[in-house]
Amino acid sequence: MIAERGLAGLKTRDLARAIGCANGAVYNLVADVDELILRVGSRTLRRLDAALTGAEGAGPASPQETLVRIAIAYCDFAAENLELWRALFEHRMERGKMVPDWAINEQMELFGHIYRPLAALFPKRGPEQLGITARSLFSAVHGMVALGLEQKLVAVPLPALRNEIAGLVRAMLDGLVARQN
Repeated sequence: MIAERGLAGLKTRDLARAIGCANGAVYNLVADVDELILRVGSRTLRRLDAALTGAEGAGPASPQETLVRIAIAYCDFAAENLELWRALFEHRMERGKMVPDWAINEQMELFGHIYRPLAALFPKRGPEQLGITARSLFSAVHGMVALGLEQKLVAVPLPALRNEIAGLVRAMLDGLVARQN
């Protein structure tokens, strides 16, 4: 349902009808709509992890080129799974509710794909500094993907977006390498 209609199109009444149960029975499976969305997000993150793992292990490459592959795989995943990908970032927990630790841990595990090549590229950096760099690199790529796929004023054709992302990642890494010397 989310894949077809987006997060706003998720209605528990429609979901209950689709799986053949009473509306209230959905809440025998999950505590509330927030948990339902987080569980869908968990499945999406597993699929994203598989795509990033494939890019990471696609053959011998320098840490820089591995990061380029990961960034392009992220872009491609978002383009191919647009509504599920958007739901990961659009969902807001009910006021006063915290995101459960299991959901946060799943999200943070994905940063390992960025962290590992960065650690190889910058062996003198500590874990905290590498984590900040990983999150900064992700933010730059994510911003390009989000705006590039928006299909509004700043929409960028996918092949051009891939090239721009590769250029951004290389430029950022070249700058970081030059700054460390």
